[in-house]
Amino acid sequence: MKFLQAIHHGAAPTNGWAATAEAIVSPVFHYLYGFGRSDILVVLLFCICLDWVTGIQAAKKQDFTCPSEYGLGRIPRTLFFLALPALANLLDRVMATPGFLFYGVTFGLIYHTWNSLTANARRAGWPVPKAIANLVESEIKAKSERAMNQKEG
Repeated sequence: MKFLQAIHHGAAPTNGWAATAEAIVSPVFHYLYGFGRSDILVVLLFCICLDWVTGIQAAKKQDFTCPSEYGLGRIPRTLFFLALPALANLLDRVMATPGFLFYGVTFGLIYHTWNSLTANARRAGWPVPKAIANLVESEIKAKSERAMNQKEG
């Protein structure tokens, strides 16, 4: 009986729409980013989300800018960050360098985003271990200077 209930719930219209969406999106995703690369892309997306959260908090605390203004200004940057690994993957395919550019670009973006989110967390007053804060000191300084210039301008 439970088997029949499972089949009944599996054949629900919403599941049909989800399966159709996956059937369309999945090949496009694999074409753009390659197979077996979802884990590193999840890491990148997670770092970008944390960068948004910490950036909004730092903006509220130090820049006194509206969080929605900060967030809307980050959308083009985020789309660019998500497009770069796809471009690198396509270049890898053209140049027959399996994953060389893709992983190099993606790890570079993760490193850059890690620096940014750590500096934002520090500027927001969140506890960041001193050793890590020292690693991103130049990013913290650059963000603070940019915030001061925005206040003056």
